[in-house]
Amino acid sequence: MATRDRPPRRARPGPWPPAGGAATGPTEGVPPPLSWAKRTGFKGRVSGESNASSSGQIALPKPKEAESNLDLESGKTHVLPTPPVLPTPPVGAPAVTNGQPVPVPVDPMARKRRDSDGGGAGQGQKVVGSGQNGQHRSEPPALPKQRREEEAIALPQVREDDDGVASRQSHIKYELRETPGLVPIVLYGIQHYLSILGSLVLIPLVIVPAMGGTSEDTAAVVSTVLFISGVTTLLHTFFGTRLPLIQGPSFVYLAPALAIINSPEFQGLNGNNFKHIMKELQGAFIMSSAFQAILGYSGLMSLFLRLINPVVVSPTVAAVGLSFFSYGFTQVGNCLEIGIMQILLVVIFALYLRKIRIFGHRIFLIYAVPLSLGVTWAIAFFLTEAGLYSYKSCDINVPASNTLSAYCRKHVPRMKHCRVDTSNALSASPWFRFPYPLQWGTPVINWKMVLVMCAVSIIASVDSVGSYHASSLLVASRPPTAGILSRGIGLEGVSSILAGLWGTGVGSTTLTENVHTIAVTKMGSRRAVELGAVILILISFIGKISGFIASIPMVMVAALLCFMWAMLAALGLSNLRYSEAGSSRNSIIVGLSLFFSLSIPAYFQQFGLVPNANSAVPSYFQPYIVSSHGPFHTSYGGLNYVLNTLLSLNMIIAFLIAVILDNTVPGSRHERGVYVWSESEAARSEAAFQSDYELPFKTGRFFRWVKWVGL
Repeated sequence: MATRDRPPRRARPGPWPPAGGAATGPTEGVPPPLSWAKRTGFKGRVSGESNASSSGQIALPKPKEAESNLDLESGKTHVLPTPPVLPTPPVGAPAVTNGQPVPVPVDPMARKRRDSDGGGAGQGQKVVGSGQNGQHRSEPPALPKQRREEEAIALPQVREDDDGVASRQSHIKYELRETPGLVPIVLYGIQHYLSILGSLVLIPLVIVPAMGGTSEDTAAVVSTVLFISGVTTLLHTFFGTRLPLIQGPSFVYLAPALAIINSPEFQGLNGNNFKHIMKELQGAFIMSSAFQAILGYSGLMSLFLRLINPVVVSPTVAAVGLSFFSYGFTQVGNCLEIGIMQILLVVIFALYLRKIRIFGHRIFLIYAVPLSLGVTWAIAFFLTEAGLYSYKSCDINVPASNTLSAYCRKHVPRMKHCRVDTSNALSASPWFRFPYPLQWGTPVINWKMVLVMCAVSIIASVDSVGSYHASSLLVASRPPTAGILSRGIGLEGVSSILAGLWGTGVGSTTLTENVHTIAVTKMGSRRAVELGAVILILISFIGKISGFIASIPMVMVAALLCFMWAMLAALGLSNLRYSEAGSSRNSIIVGLSLFFSLSIPAYFQQFGLVPNANSAVPSYFQPYIVSSHGPFHTSYGGLNYVLNTLLSLNMIIAFLIAVILDNTVPGSRHERGVYVWSESEAARSEAAFQSDYELPFKTGRFFRWVKWVGL
């Protein structure tokens, strides 16, 4: 056989449709692979471990200008020129090989199957050149291009249209640097914050009553949260990563805050427990946030970034949402008809009615939380006014323990949780209120609580890394550099210091729900988020709005939190799209991380706990009193507190297991889905990148020497 010139090596398969390339086969004289699949180049479609691209897409093979004819008998490969495109011969017609017709026996059953499928390459199909093994192959009918907006929601990866062409921002109305007109930018700015309203205002409604605060205290903290969220969002869009990400109270800080609130030293306090505990929280957040700022601005985050990948971020963020299962429905059960109605409505709006458009906007999907809350609240108001929750001679202001009547002892708790007129937050709130620093007093620094919050600030940074990467793929020209990411983490530390000084009760960080909000609203404009932040600051000065929010019944708050914590867990797991989700390695790591993130904290929370021994603490707060009875009992009380508290937090366990396994178990970068950040040298030469991420007012020139926080 004449020796042919070996064609150039075919490029690695890329997205569909490919650019085309030449195929190569093994050289003559080299023994063929033992497997038929390897000899023929067959690739199965069942396993997700071989064909997943870095964005979670399936890599399809490129068409070949010159394909390999494989001789399965001899194991040799002959490179033949591409034959001309020929129409598919009718069933039963003789095939042509080397110019000579060869009769092909026709299987009657095969004929019936082909006829039932439409007769082979029928209408709408086109036949391309000879495929592998010299067989003709037909392409499916071309589908019209259309935007699949529904698939883009909460899936922040590079998308493909129906023809497979990569289209990253095809479903985004306004990208990062685009500025709509004055009226649209105001509407989009308000819409962006309304869609994420639950994450902004619901955390104070949980922690302030837990600290013993009144309705007026809750309204004051809500006002402070709105103010700090607006200020820190402006800081982040100007001096952080500059991505359109809302900053606010994160659920990452909720569990450790509840653990500190339920510390043994606070159980026997007399007087104003709220202010005393708030000052302890302020001190812990200020010191731990300084640690986070140093982590970012010192460049240590750039080194730590090597350990953080989708397989680590996914179970860590998911564990944050799953950790509150003991609180959610336990509170909903206090008034089942109202709580279940709230859950059903938010699910119906977010899922069943998500495709309905009003004036071109999917109102029910974007405003699922505020709309369902408004409808449920209105129904509960009418039920209250109709007297459904009124019981003769029973007063909700009298504690059940002081009530002599068994009838009232039974119904007073139901009245408190089901009625909508039990809170006086709206009437007691002033019309104007200006949040100011140290409004609760001088912060108290307790080092054991500071150490707990320092560990939690690392988890918050891991959460933000996933949000930075996902949102940049949606709205920016390319992902940020490691230095820009460090700059964002450093500014989040500064933001949490401000939250500690003003006294929000939790730290301020990038809200995970940002990615879902951008995908749903299709608004990636930085200017819209900045204008919304200014509006949020102005709203925080109106005390009646904060009082109105603070008067939301607790059952409705718990029902909304059930939905939002479930969505948070789903958003965390969606990070697996950037890795090979079908890989057994990744599946086992994520499964182990999630299981032990529930099981190990349960061991700590139940260790040495005598039933009904802590009756002063509600049952849904029992998981957060572990510091008083955990398994660590050394001679150092502060060390016992830190270890028992940290190891009872689900997200800490998930992160530790995931980061150890992902960085020690062998796996390729492709399989692990290692985050790809932009290179600094290439970024400096790209004008679009500099416009996306460069600091404003030419302040970046003063920090060019600090390579780990700039371009």
